[in-house]
Amino acid sequence: MPEERITVEVEGRRLGLSNLDKVLYPAHGFTKREVLDYYRRVAPAMLPHLRDRAATFRRFPDGVDGEPFYEKNVSRHAPEWVRTARLTNRGRRGGEETLDYPVVEDLPTLMWAANLAALELHVPQWTVGPRGARKPPDLLVFDLDPGPPADVVDCCRVAETLSDLLTGDGLTVYAKTSGNKGMQLYCPVRTRSDERTSEYAKAVAEELARRSPETVVARMTKAIRPGRVFIDWSQNNTAKTTIAPYSLRGRAVPTVSTPVTWEEVEACRKAADLLFTAEQVIERVEEMGDLFGDIAEHRVAVPAR
Repeated sequence: MPEERITVEVEGRRLGLSNLDKVLYPAHGFTKREVLDYYRRVAPAMLPHLRDRAATFRRFPDGVDGEPFYEKNVSRHAPEWVRTARLTNRGRRGGEETLDYPVVEDLPTLMWAANLAALELHVPQWTVGPRGARKPPDLLVFDLDPGPPADVVDCCRVAETLSDLLTGDGLTVYAKTSGNKGMQLYCPVRTRSDERTSEYAKAVAEELARRSPETVVARMTKAIRPGRVFIDWSQNNTAKTTIAPYSLRGRAVPTVSTPVTWEEVEACRKAADLLFTAEQVIERVEEMGDLFGDIAEHRVAVPAR
């Protein structure tokens, strides 16, 4: 069948959309039209966490049952109004590569990404300036990854202890689900050094692993992770990205990386307590607003440790 295409206007930008009835989540019957509608509705809460950040797309052109791929370099077919940031990184083979990253700063760009079946949007813990220069990190992140049979409930217990340690150091801590099996904790920070957040996060993770070796690990070695929660501090490496707040995930069900309250973290007793679908997230935002909405107001210098 020929590809179905329509042209729409989004905030004054003309955008071509295709295959709106294509099912991207077969087990759930969730279509590309519904993906676009989700991102349209969640955009007011999501866009502040994407703005000025060089995004990496994880695209699922054949749906979540197909083979996904990561895309950093903006396609030559991208609309001319899509903002990009030209950044030079170390390539996989040790050399340098220069790529034009998309910067998702408005609704038309978010709709363009969704139309590419970029179900997942990943961003770094730093921003770029008006001319594309990379700025120092403004976020500190801890990715809590449970090793089966541990699950998100175990992550919550570790998150509570980790939050106590971080707040004791003067940081403000925000929590969100990964939309998969774990969760992430964020702290807004100020630093002039690209390495400072990573150094601090590593020291904190290792301290918690020493305190609670039966439940926490700070090393990626898979052999030591079953039944424990791995605190992945390496997400603070400037070359790494983390799933963005409010991003869909490429799982069987259209789950979302969802900001949560500390009351919800403390009350979690089963994995389903912190698993939210696209429709549930829209309801949460309408009722609770953006739980990360004031994150930029609480930046402090990265503590010494």
